[in-house]
Amino acid sequence: MTSLMRRIRPLLVLTLLLPILAPPIADAHEIPTEVVVQSYVKPEGSELKLLVRVPLEAMRDVVFPLRGPGFLDLENIDETLHDAATIWIANEVQLFEGGVEIDSYTISAVRLSLPSDRSFRTYEAALANVQSAPLPTSTELYYQQALLDVLIEYPIQADTAEFSINPNFRRLGLNTTTVVRFLAPGASERLFEFSNDPGVVHLDPRWHHAFARFVVFGFEHILDGIDHLLFVMCLIIPFRRIRPLVVIVTSFTVAHSITLMGSAFGITPSAIWFPSLIESLIAASIVYMALENMVGSRWERRWLVAFGFGLVHGFGFSFALAETMQFAGGHLLTSLLAFNLGVEAGQILIILIAVPLLNLLFRAGLPERAGTIILSAILAHSGWHWMSDRFSEFFAYNHSLPDLNAAFFALLMRWMLLAGITGLIVWFMYSVFSRFVARQKGKTT
Repeated sequence: MTSLMRRIRPLLVLTLLLPILAPPIADAHEIPTEVVVQSYVKPEGSELKLLVRVPLEAMRDVVFPLRGPGFLDLENIDETLHDAATIWIANEVQLFEGGVEIDSYTISAVRLSLPSDRSFRTYEAALANVQSAPLPTSTELYYQQALLDVLIEYPIQADTAEFSINPNFRRLGLNTTTVVRFLAPGASERLFEFSNDPGVVHLDPRWHHAFARFVVFGFEHILDGIDHLLFVMCLIIPFRRIRPLVVIVTSFTVAHSITLMGSAFGITPSAIWFPSLIESLIAASIVYMALENMVGSRWERRWLVAFGFGLVHGFGFSFALAETMQFAGGHLLTSLLAFNLGVEAGQILIILIAVPLLNLLFRAGLPERAGTIILSAILAHSGWHWMSDRFSEFFAYNHSLPDLNAAFFALLMRWMLLAGITGLIVWFMYSVFSRFVARQKGKTT
């Protein structure tokens, strides 16, 4: 037994020391936290060029040849780079011509770049860089620092066709930001920037592309925006009849359309505290409407209150639209109209679902007045916490009087014009709704 132990003892010691003596191996499965992908799309003649720059560390499950203390072996890396470009870029990205996917491509060039390289600031510089000679084989570069530049060429029918892209780069990192610059023949550069995967993006959208996207976005936004949703619920609880609610909610939609369109044309103040103020006022609108429900309110005047708060909510919608407007192309008004139609459709859906459920709840034995107070108190409680937190953030900013310069007076003139237009719309709606209220009262007498 002692002899056996003597024989295996060196093996045991070697087994224990092996993890310590072995050189560290880079973790090929580690997902980077933040990844930025830069790209250019340029149709030219019968060919479309896609230039992409991706951090090399985002190419997981690819074993790159190393040398020395972990430097990339640039002398033997070309084949591996082509494999990484094929697996993580060419096979993932989808390009469409006239709505039909381009199913063939050629990886024309791959090249590693240093983290200090700035060639992707312009298309010409990026193209020249990826087609230039590779880095010297003596360059000492860790894979976590390297940038992979790839040139992919696609055959197309015409460079004036409708092109769209589905990047599919989300898997590259936990948070992936993709920058796409589209260079159409004879047109200025169109810039897109989005987080994760936006789906199919029309690079030069027609009006119907923009309309369809923004209708869906407006519909989803009203259902995802919990504060806007609770405000609509405050409108519904005391008045559970479809016709009056359609009038009230339409008033809310008209109002937020005014400030939303105004924001698109530059009336939003540039002060950094303004978004915080609007978010605070949106929470305050929930509290006010809930309290009004609790003390009692008349639907004949509710449309005017909804209109006033709708002006505030419109600014909130504009903040959500800030990033999405890049998908509008040259169809700003069409996109704004489509967004508002989507919001209105979402609100009507809420009414159609909430009104029967609330009526069923009240018919099941919940007293009318007590039920209105209880439900409104729950909404007021949520709104109060939001309002307190958001006003705390608002007052944390350093507030100062604006500079009385030309820019201030130009903004003031735009606000005055908006106020005049708003007043005319209120006067028109008052005359229309007054006749509607008179007809409703005539039917009940």
